[in-house]
Amino acid sequence: MNTQRGSIVKAKAGRDKGGFFIVLDTDAEYAYIADGRRRKVEHPKRKKLIHLAPTNTVIEGSFETNPQIKRILKEFIENGG
Repeated sequence: MNTQRGSIVKAKAGRDKGGFFIVLDTDAEYAYIADGRRRKVEHPKRKKLIHLAPTNTVIEGSFETNPQIKRILKEFIENGG
C-alpha cells in the first residue's frame, strides 16, 4: 500500500469507518492519522495500514495544525473526495 506522509486516507474499519484523515507518520505496520476534530495533531490515531483505503491525493505543503487539517479535508470532501 502506498501510504505516505501527507496522504489522505479513508478508514475502512473501526469507529472511524468512513471518515477521511491525513497521514502524519507511518511505520512498518501502522499509520498515525488525524482529522483535526476528534483526532488531533497532538494525539493522532494509530491505525493498521490494512484498515485504511488510500485515495490518490497527497498534500504538498503545510498541515501542521488542526485548523489546516480541517480545511484541507473539508475542501477534499467538497470536491468529491
